[in-house]
Amino acid sequence: MILLVDFGSQTAHLIGRRIRELGIDVRIVHPEEAMPSIFKRKPQGIILSGGPSSVYEEGAPTIDPKIFSSQIPILGICYGLQLTAHLLGGKVVSGRKEYGPAELILKSEIRNPKSEIAKDLLKSFVVWMSHGDEVVSVPKGFITLGSTEHVPFAFVGDLKRKIFGVQFHPEVEHTEHGVTILKNFIIECGLQQKTHAINVKGIEQEIKKRVGDACVVGAVSGGVDSTVAGILTGRAVGNRFFPVYVENGLMREGTRERVEKIFAKTHIKPIVVNVAGEMVKRLKDVTDPEKKRKIIGNFYIEVFEQQMQRLIKRGKKVKFLLQGTIYSDVIESKGTKHASKIKSHHNVGGLPKNMKLELLEPLRTFYKDEVRAIGKSLGLPDEFIWKQPFPGPGYAIRIRGEVTKNRLEKERQADKIVLEELEKADILKSVFISFPVLTNAYSTAVKGDGRSFSEVVALRIIESKDVMTSTWARLPYEVLQKISSRIVNEVPDVSRVVYDITTKPPATMEWE
Repeated sequence: MILLVDFGSQTAHLIGRRIRELGIDVRIVHPEEAMPSIFKRKPQGIILSGGPSSVYEEGAPTIDPKIFSSQIPILGICYGLQLTAHLLGGKVVSGRKEYGPAELILKSEIRNPKSEIAKDLLKSFVVWMSHGDEVVSVPKGFITLGSTEHVPFAFVGDLKRKIFGVQFHPEVEHTEHGVTILKNFIIECGLQQKTHAINVKGIEQEIKKRVGDACVVGAVSGGVDSTVAGILTGRAVGNRFFPVYVENGLMREGTRERVEKIFAKTHIKPIVVNVAGEMVKRLKDVTDPEKKRKIIGNFYIEVFEQQMQRLIKRGKKVKFLLQGTIYSDVIESKGTKHASKIKSHHNVGGLPKNMKLELLEPLRTFYKDEVRAIGKSLGLPDEFIWKQPFPGPGYAIRIRGEVTKNRLEKERQADKIVLEELEKADILKSVFISFPVLTNAYSTAVKGDGRSFSEVVALRIIESKDVMTSTWARLPYEVLQKISSRIVNEVPDVSRVVYDITTKPPATMEWE
């Protein structure tokens, strides 16, 4: 077993996932629980996660330094490395902030035959950074295993005590050979890799056990997360599951038809509730992204509770609200004790406190690629499983500023153009997500020899698997040109199109 100490990292749970995928059990604990857990559980290895804090700030999470005398192999990741250096006599400073890709170059010292930590690693490879502080002096006994252009101590270790540290994130998909580093650490711990698979039947059994003889109202949006959650619940509780699709006017064209088609195969007819006009009214004069998400989240709950009351009048014992929440929603909404809130996802931080329904979230601990794998095992068609994710708040968070009928129509037009051109170029299937943003920024244009001062549209097209990290799609210039020309010419009051080439981190997937 590996003990994972969570200092509030956005990717602490992802570290746990990677270790479990290697067939090793993981226990995630808060820093204050670390030492008691070592005595109780006797782990073969310890991983110290990253986190948003600085080791010097007041109230920063820490651990008992005795952990480094436990003779158990330790791997510190990002903040975990910084805390290790700080507690063992090294020096940490607020250095060059670094987010996204960097090239790690390994040192010759790593070829030490006594250590497995660098086994099968290339001399240089790309790693993913997300840090503000950095180690500028390592503790006694540590050597440098690898450096980047701006971080001399990006990969360090005390080979004798088997205490290692990396400034980058080996757990994220965009770090090349990151899983190899974790695998090597497992070997340092004296453990062997085993096979691992998602227990889909086990998820269904958990749903059945939790729900009992009650009924479930399901929030289905046409996306893979809510649909997979719905199919699992339908299989578990049968005709006591009532999926509800809210036609809110913020979704892509054809979403309702897609929901009805996919659930027809399960012989469950979704309840469709049209609130498009009311949704725009509630968003009137609202420009703050957090307020948008919370207004949408609260309104959804109102709708679902109204459906609950209708079902109760029909003699149904409705107790639960099913949501397709996945782990990336949870952690960005401050899902752990020491984490930072990035944004309130409408189905997590955007929910009202006094709900009449209990939440049922069978996919809460899974990532997007895992949900797709579950969907495939359930027999869902590939064209649905690999369909682009679409946010629950829909176009509302792709429109900077106020959401109006006119701006919704502009966003819908631009979005359709992007999808059409990517489809024509046979690129749509190879990108994770693509969308235009009405930026609420304006610039001068020349149209028909006349001046136009119109809105700037930003284009975001990215590649990712699990939503935790992403990079921008390197599209052919002619495709970008075609998209730009069509949007400027066909969408009213648009002056220009810009392409967002920011990775995650630092950027999130959506603009709001």
